[in-house]
Amino acid sequence: MKDNKLYIVMVGLPARGKSTISIKIQETFRKNHIPTMIFNNGNLRRKHRPTKETYHAGFYDPENKPAVELRKKFALININRAKKYLRSKGQIAILDATNVSRKRRELIEEHLNDHPVLFIECINNDKEILDLSITQKTKMPEFNHLDQDSAIKNFLERIRYYEMIYTPLWDEKNFIKIDSLNNKLLKERVSDHISYYSRIRDFLVTDIVKNLFLIRHTETYFNLEDRIGGDPELTQMGKMQAIALARFFKNKKLSFIFTSQTKRTVQTAEPIKKLQQDCTIVPLKEFNEIDGGICDSMTYQEIRERMPEIYLARKADKYNYIYPQGEGYVTMKGRVEKGIKKALYLNRNSDNIMIVGHRGLNRMILAHFLYRRNEDVPYIYIPQDKFYHITATQDRKLFQLKKYE
Repeated sequence: MKDNKLYIVMVGLPARGKSTISIKIQETFRKNHIPTMIFNNGNLRRKHRPTKETYHAGFYDPENKPAVELRKKFALININRAKKYLRSKGQIAILDATNVSRKRRELIEEHLNDHPVLFIECINNDKEILDLSITQKTKMPEFNHLDQDSAIKNFLERIRYYEMIYTPLWDEKNFIKIDSLNNKLLKERVSDHISYYSRIRDFLVTDIVKNLFLIRHTETYFNLEDRIGGDPELTQMGKMQAIALARFFKNKKLSFIFTSQTKRTVQTAEPIKKLQQDCTIVPLKEFNEIDGGICDSMTYQEIRERMPEIYLARKADKYNYIYPQGEGYVTMKGRVEKGIKKALYLNRNSDNIMIVGHRGLNRMILAHFLYRRNEDVPYIYIPQDKFYHITATQDRKLFQLKKYE
């Protein structure tokens, strides 16, 4: 039937997550035996015109008429291939390109008029994440002839050219606008009957994790003294544990290791990074441990003796208690969820993701995927000689506590 076939057309500036979403939609549907194929304009260009001319930012200048015509030619090739695919065995064809101009989208609508067309616009304006994402983009082979600073400058100029012709979705019959960092639907309109719409919508707002390795930093001097917070160094035992972690994960491809901004998490991550081929440590403030406020760097025994009112109040309701001038589990929830979104977005092209955090932080991350009751969160077991392996997809949930030595 006509409405069982669908064109999905991605829309958005470069580095906004379009290709990642395309790939994951394809994987999801193929797992459910629904024939799906991606038609990527960039891959077509790189295959048929692998020259410095097409890699230079000027190739994307809307005033560069020969380049405009060449890019239109590539777009039409994929449009026709997508149409041919749905005329045969295909059910879903995904056109993966910027498609930021209304003129280009009108061209797509004109040619793809045999089945519904659903436009998905990816929006992300978080500067920190975009900067890191662009840096990763410039590691692609097409930028090999440039040093990193020149490659970043080139890519930013490319984005500016796209911004000159960018018209957000509005006139299209069927569209979804999504905050691709936070998996949040911003606007949607569906005029046609689309059989797969609810499944696509659900996919877009769901955190998909194939392999998340959640690690607590290894032993510190504060751990030996039972002190909270602070910024202590790893002990010799802690350094040995970090090396053991590195050996354990040596054959697991890691593009990023996300840590807090504290020395102990970065020191735990450094040996792991050394045994990886191309890995970046990314400290995120969202992954910092609970701020102990006036109790920071104290032992629990000192708090009990010097500030019994704080000790008893926190013991009575550990999740909702907030340290004076500090935080509690309840107040860190928002930033931890934001950190998870950032990590997943940056790590979107890899199946493996690693977070090196803290006891309280890791409890909140586990709760995010486990949906634990608030009152239970402060008591989730987070050892230093084991790690959690998490898989969370639409059709599979896996949580394992594993030993790495």
